[in-house]
Amino acid sequence: MSTPPAAASYHHGNLREALIEAAIDVARERGPDGLALRDLARRVGVSHNAAYRHFADRDALVDEVAGRGLAALTAAMQARLAVAERVVDPVLRARSRLAAAGHGYVDFALAEPGLFKVLFTSYPTPPDGAVGADGATEQDPFVMLNACLDDLVSVGFLAAAARVHAEITCWSTVHGFAVLHVEGPMRTASPADREAALVVTLTAIDRGYAASTGAVVAPGELFAEA
Repeated sequence: MSTPPAAASYHHGNLREALIEAAIDVARERGPDGLALRDLARRVGVSHNAAYRHFADRDALVDEVAGRGLAALTAAMQARLAVAERVVDPVLRARSRLAAAGHGYVDFALAEPGLFKVLFTSYPTPPDGAVGADGATEQDPFVMLNACLDDLVSVGFLAAAARVHAEITCWSTVHGFAVLHVEGPMRTASPADREAALVVTLTAIDRGYAASTGAVVAPGELFAEA
């Protein structure tokens, strides 16, 4: 019988990473409920005592997997934001960036439903403040979202008064959409129907913020160039 990849990693002396890789595989298959140190130790081919030398308990391992999930979520959002950055008009670019952040969030949830569930059982504490001055916008979805919203204020599309707690409104809306389609009643929706519903959802957020300054928005323009 061939040696599993995780066990091969262990035999090269990196048991901690082998356990994390095995945990990620299990999380993808079964979500957080499948993460148990004893089972993972057996999967890698070591005793549970060996596993406990690297992780004090199950929670420590879940935290590590959640951290990997957070990095993947950040990458998915960055990929969408990179496209939105190509929009020339500064106002439309700022609006497209907010929509892109939400789109990337849903991309991750649909592509990695198991990791998505693990991430929200042990979400790492987000940085303090809205935007870091040292490139932190590239490291955390919460900070990235706040940066998008601040850009909308800077270009005059979102009123400063409406900016207060806007990150909660946006995150709640997009997270709810993701949950509905990952494990809720919309999980059987076709990719085309899901995409159409997401466009409507993101457009509704955009129009709501336009109303705060009286900005005029044309149908479909939010996704025309991004």
